[in-house]
Amino acid sequence: MLNLHQIILRKFLLSFLILFFVVGAIVYYWTKDFYIEQAKDALLNDVEIVSSQLQSDSDFDVIAAKIRKNLKLRLTIIASDGTVLADSHKKKATMDNHRNRDEILQADRAAYGYKIRHSHTLDRDLLYIAKKYRLGSHTLYIRLSEELKSIYSEIYELGVKILVALLGFTVVIFMITYNISKEIERETQRIVSFLRTLAKKRKSTYIHSDFSIEFAKITELLTKVSQILTKKEKQKSKYTDKLRLSNRQKDDIISAISHEFKNPIAVINGYAQTLIEDEAIDPRIRKRFLGKIYNSGERLTVLIDTLRLSTQLDSKQQPLQLSSVKLYDMLMESAESLKASYPNRDIIIEGDRELAIEADPSLLSIVVDNLIENALKYSEDEVHVHFDRKQLEVIDSGIGIGKKDLGHITSKFYRAQKNRWDSSMGLGLFIVSHIVELHHFKLEIESEEHVGSTFRVVFETDGAEQRQNKG
Repeated sequence: MLNLHQIILRKFLLSFLILFFVVGAIVYYWTKDFYIEQAKDALLNDVEIVSSQLQSDSDFDVIAAKIRKNLKLRLTIIASDGTVLADSHKKKATMDNHRNRDEILQADRAAYGYKIRHSHTLDRDLLYIAKKYRLGSHTLYIRLSEELKSIYSEIYELGVKILVALLGFTVVIFMITYNISKEIERETQRIVSFLRTLAKKRKSTYIHSDFSIEFAKITELLTKVSQILTKKEKQKSKYTDKLRLSNRQKDDIISAISHEFKNPIAVINGYAQTLIEDEAIDPRIRKRFLGKIYNSGERLTVLIDTLRLSTQLDSKQQPLQLSSVKLYDMLMESAESLKASYPNRDIIIEGDRELAIEADPSLLSIVVDNLIENALKYSEDEVHVHFDRKQLEVIDSGIGIGKKDLGHITSKFYRAQKNRWDSSMGLGLFIVSHIVELHHFKLEIESEEHVGSTFRVVFETDGAEQRQNKG
C-alpha cells in the first residue's frame, strides 16, 4: 500500500501527462490555424501587390520570375477559361487547365479562394490563395502559393518554446506539490503518532496544526477526544479506587457481621446441645441456659432488624409515623436502658422537661440510643446531653474521630480504621443520618482526636419547618 506522499505524486504526474497532451493538442491546432491565417493574410497582401504591377502589355513570365526570386513564392496567372498564362516554377505549356481548381472556383464566388493541398508539380504541400481581377477587357486569376514546410517549421519552433515553458512550469509546480505532499505526510505522521499514544494510554492530550484549516480542525477534535478519554480514564481510576475501598470496607463489614451473628448462634447451639444431651440437668441450670438462648435470639433479632432498617432507609421505603415526642422522657428512657450495660458511667441530661417536637418516636429513639451509646463506648468520662427547641447535642470527651474518617463515618458499612468506629456492622451512624434526613433535620458532627466529639441534631431547618406548618 502506498503512503500519502507517493499517492499525491502519482496523481500529480498522471494529471500532468493528461494536461500536457490536452494542452499540447490545443496549442498545436490553435498555433497551426493562427499561422495559416497569418500566411493567408500575407499572401493576400502579396496578391494585391502583384495585381498592381500587372498591365495589359506586361510580360507575365518576367513578373512570375521576379516573384519567385524576391518573395520565394510561387505565382501562377490564369486566364478566365483556366489556361495558365504564366507560372514561376513550371513551363506554362506543360501545365493542365486550372479552371476547376478549388481555389479558382472559390475566387468566382467570394473575395478570394483558399486551399491547402499537395502539388504534384513541385511534390510539396502548398497553401494556395487565388483572387479574380479585371485587366482591361479580360478576366484573369492571380494565384500565389507558399510551401507549408516553412509554416510548419515556425509552428515547431513555437511548440518547442511552449513545451520548454510548460516543462519549466511543471517543474516548479512539481516542486511545490512535492513540498506540500511532504508537509501533509509529516502532519499525517504526527496525527498517527498522537493516535498511537492514545491507544497506548500515554499522557499526550494535546496536538495542534497550523498547516491548514482542515488539519487544524482535525487536531482540535483529536485534542478534545484525547481530553475526554483522559477525563474518563481518571474517572474510571477514581471509580476503581472507590470500588476497591468499598470492597475492602464490605469485606470488613462482612467479617463484622459474621462475628456479630456467630457469637449468639454459638451460644444458642452450645446451650441447646447441652440441654439435649443432659436430660437430667438441674432445673435452675436449665432455666439459666434457656435464658441465655433467649437473649441470644433477641440479639439476633436486633441484628436482623438493624440490617432491614438500613435497607429500607437506603431505598427510601421507611414510613414516617409522626407524633408529639417529649425529648426529656425519651432521653431518660434511653439513659436508663444503657445504664445496664454501662453501670459505672454518668449520663447528664439538660433541657426543658416539657419540650415536645414532631417526630417518629420509634425512629427518633434509635437516633438517641445510637448517639448516647457511641459516646459511652468511646469515652471514659461522663456524657453530656443538651437539648432545646433548636437542637439536640450529645457531647463526650473520648478518643475522637480523625479527619480522614470524619467525612465517611455516616456511610453505609464504613468503619474507621484506627478505632473500628461503630462496631455494630458500620450501620449505626448510617441509620442515624438517614433517620435525621427523613425528618428533614440536620446532623452535624464536630470531633477532634484525643479531645472528644459532639453530635448535633438540628431541628429547625427549612424542610422541618414546612412539615411542621403542614402538620
